[in-house]
Amino acid sequence: MLATYGERRPEEVPESVDSLELAWLIHQIEQRYGRPFDADDEALARMTTVGSVVEVLGELGFGGAG
Repeated sequence: MLATYGERRPEEVPESVDSLELAWLIHQIEQRYGRPFDADDEALARMTTVGSVVEVLGELGFGGAG
């Protein structure tokens, strides 16, 4: 999903996720799953790398979204 932000190839996506990418990704996830992304500030603060984003998404029931 992050590769489509900026029309990159998957291997071009850096491990770090900035705040603009995260906001875009959350919007995409809400659109794909048809439900709000309900995460507390702690979960959002943890979402700084691709790996941590996938982990938090799994915890919130958005498995396979990363």
